[in-house]
Amino acid sequence: MSWKTLATAVGVMLLAAIASLQLNQPLALSSQWHLALSPEAAQSFDDFNFAYAQLPRVVITLVVGAILGVVGSLMQQLTQNSLTSPLTMGTSSGAWLALIIVSIWWPEAITDYSAMAAMSGSLLAFALILLITGLNNMTGLPMVISGMVVNILLGAIAGAVVLLHQDYAQNIFMWGAGDLAQNGWETIQWLVPRLAPLVLLLTFAPRVLTLLRLGHDGAQARGLSVVPAFFALMVVGIWLVSASITAVGLIGFIGLLTPNIVRSLGTRTPRLELIASLIFGALLLLVTDILAQLLTLWAGQIVPSGVTAAAIGAPALIWFSRRQLKAQDGIAVALPGSRFSVSPVMGSSLVLLLLVGIGVYFCFQPSDNSWQWAWPNEYQWLLRWPRAVTALFTGIGLALAGTILQRLIYNPLASPDILGVSSGATFALVFASIFFGQSLVASQWGAAFVGSMAVLVVLILLGRKQQFAPSSVILTGIAVSALLQSFVQFCLSKGSQDSYTILQWLAGSTYRVTGSQALLLCALVVVMFGLSLTASRALTLLSISRPFAKARGLNTSLMSLLLLGLVAMLCAVVTATMGPVSFVGLVAPHLARMLGAQQTKQQLILGSLIGGATMLWADWLGQVLLYPNQVAAGTLVAIIGALYFLGLLIFNRITSRVSYAQ
Repeated sequence: MSWKTLATAVGVMLLAAIASLQLNQPLALSSQWHLALSPEAAQSFDDFNFAYAQLPRVVITLVVGAILGVVGSLMQQLTQNSLTSPLTMGTSSGAWLALIIVSIWWPEAITDYSAMAAMSGSLLAFALILLITGLNNMTGLPMVISGMVVNILLGAIAGAVVLLHQDYAQNIFMWGAGDLAQNGWETIQWLVPRLAPLVLLLTFAPRVLTLLRLGHDGAQARGLSVVPAFFALMVVGIWLVSASITAVGLIGFIGLLTPNIVRSLGTRTPRLELIASLIFGALLLLVTDILAQLLTLWAGQIVPSGVTAAAIGAPALIWFSRRQLKAQDGIAVALPGSRFSVSPVMGSSLVLLLLVGIGVYFCFQPSDNSWQWAWPNEYQWLLRWPRAVTALFTGIGLALAGTILQRLIYNPLASPDILGVSSGATFALVFASIFFGQSLVASQWGAAFVGSMAVLVVLILLGRKQQFAPSSVILTGIAVSALLQSFVQFCLSKGSQDSYTILQWLAGSTYRVTGSQALLLCALVVVMFGLSLTASRALTLLSISRPFAKARGLNTSLMSLLLLGLVAMLCAVVTATMGPVSFVGLVAPHLARMLGAQQTKQQLILGSLIGGATMLWADWLGQVLLYPNQVAAGTLVAIIGALYFLGLLIFNRITSRVSYAQ
């Protein structure tokens, strides 16, 4: 890429900025120019709209786009990873959590210290990822997987905080969708001074990045203190992103796509890549915002720019990742095997854990003054048994779905939530609720099934060419999940009471489930459990290899389709009844395998026991931990599951280092 190309990009950006100002604009260009130079001369409504809404929107779009682009380039060059960005590193979720906490508990500090709070949350997310991957292993899929888990963990905590303090978090929905609309110049006046470190970044970062291209040893040999330089530049980048997120909300994919675009256009030096990313980031976000405004005019309701960015960025992420990820990226995410074999004692222990959970659930509950151990009265029984049945069979259903997926696509990290299957059901239900007036109840399995099956079809079509390699399938699932979650955030962006109802459902709660819905869920899961056991031989053959199964006379295409349909139906009935639940479909099959369930039927049964017991205990803990307040079981399981998975990744890194040292 030459400087002439950059000059052309600047010209295109200026033309796009002028075009953005003409959207739904009755003023002549001469009047616009006059108001741009003298906003205080505004008199009519059109004047004020241009001077204090449209013009600030264009300016902040260019500024934020430039920041996201240059920080994305900085992060990717520091880690030598083309998939690094504020989105994939979890820093956006960390900033969101911190801002929610400050706005609820210290609202008087939100004006002066919001950027600092956002930076603190982003640094927390970065520290977690660094703890998982290590400084020398922030490449390829492990970093992306770690960022995804951190996103789920911090997002679940943020959702729980919002639900416990609804009256103090009225404005988070539009902010969470990424809104560039402005009502004056105050936000820009707040943001620009906080972007002063950008000058230092563009001045000193190119030399450091040039040396880092020689490797850590080569950079140290030339006098660079690698670790201090790495952390200093990363902190500056996180500060810039945190200030931008505080100003306009969550806007993903710009920082991920822009550096990949400029590298594909031929940038060679770190300085040129940083400057090109700054220009193309501003241009990309401006084009995205123009599209969002056009959609807003067409649809008659506000379409946040963050949603449009996700709609553009998710397919682009899939395309870039399929081009650039290497085959060995899949090796780094392999989970440890088993040192045990399934025994009657182990099975009995899990059954006992489940039975104890049932007893505790019904008979050991807190009151206003103390804990009570007593058989529930008729009223308590009517309240508790639908919730217990729902939690139990939600866990069983998700464990079955996770086991089938992991064996069907040869991927130990496959689960309905990570691959976006649950997100498909979630989006279908929320969309039907918002735009068709359907209620979020168990009768909407059809919509949930269509959403789940659509995601599975996308995964199959995109993953078949690369033989369902973990890197390809997981990144496709992450991209699809990010896209669907942004659409859900768009549905929530109205900030009405309906938004809180949907948010409560999104947390995965058994609170609103009726007895008839619980029994129907139970019956359907039992039927599908029987179908899963019946198909266990076919699943065993498929999990060995497709050619092996075909040689044994199995119709692999038909059986794969039927099993994927079974997964979609399990996700549909569970999600429609209780809401989306994360990590059970990943952790339960994994724990079953670690406990020795190597055969398909053993893994299905043992995983179901683990999933059911986990959900039952989580639902009880959610009711008693913060009594009289309640934490949704789905939120609690997401937090526990994410912590478990993070601990597993950290343990794997430590043990691998010990093995390498020996």
